[in-house]
Amino acid sequence: MRISCGRRLRVRLGLLAVLVQPAWAFAHAEHRERLDSVDALHWSFDPWVLASLALAAGFYLCGILRLWRASTPGAGVRRWQAGCFAGGWLTLVVALVTPLDPLGEVLFSAHMVQHELLMLVAAPLLVLGRPLAVFVWALPPGGRRATGTFTRTAAVTGAWRGITHPFTAWAVHALVLWAWHAPPLFQASVLDTSVHTAQHLSFLFAALLFWWTLLYGRPKHGGSGVAILYLLSTAMHTGVLGALLTFSQRIWYPVYAPLTPAWGMTPLEDQQLGGLIMWVPGGLVYLIAALWLAGRLLGEGGVAEPRR
Repeated sequence: MRISCGRRLRVRLGLLAVLVQPAWAFAHAEHRERLDSVDALHWSFDPWVLASLALAAGFYLCGILRLWRASTPGAGVRRWQAGCFAGGWLTLVVALVTPLDPLGEVLFSAHMVQHELLMLVAAPLLVLGRPLAVFVWALPPGGRRATGTFTRTAAVTGAWRGITHPFTAWAVHALVLWAWHAPPLFQASVLDTSVHTAQHLSFLFAALLFWWTLLYGRPKHGGSGVAILYLLSTAMHTGVLGALLTFSQRIWYPVYAPLTPAWGMTPLEDQQLGGLIMWVPGGLVYLIAALWLAGRLLGEGGVAEPRR
């Protein structure tokens, strides 16, 4: 007897569901077992995170010492800029090593604090520390010359101009933020450690690109005025996402539902708190940065007027 194409398709989809369901159930069980063990919150000592943090600190320290020995302390990279890098590095430790990291697997609001620390505190502080220039000084003389030659090639300079255009940096930042907060991707990041790592890396990369472009790349693309526009528009669209999370009457991320009540909140209250964290403190950071650039823009205009 011949089976119709529609029936064959239904049979195949049914078999696929049977195969996928155990894997999904196993992921949930593994997640629940892992979180049940987080009774007393612990520090997260992921070898890759610790190695990356140690490498970044070592390179920066070596580079800044070599740079200041070759000239004078504070030349090229000022002391306050080195302090900003140290502050950004310590913020990464707070977000990725302290008990905030395992708490983010239990509470959505804690996960949101972790993301805000990465994108709104660590990233701008690291950018202000001028790490790329300092890291080059950490290389031996031959390595510095080779790096300089490589970065001056047409392909590299063209790619750099493309990704550091304000609109490109703004779009990458917005796309990464909205995509990762889609329920399927966000829940996958909670259930799977590798997806969680990819989420954090993409958040940090997008934020570093965004802040570097607005703080250092802006003179080529309209100056502080354009940077202010992109900061305010970012505050608006992140505020919209935060407001949607805050006022929604349904749970976006059911993976947290069985775990949140143990912390004295309903899943919806936890989600609303996370939305408020993105909406209010997050929006204030972008607004303060825009006001700071506006003050600099007015100051530059005030200096230029008497000269004319």
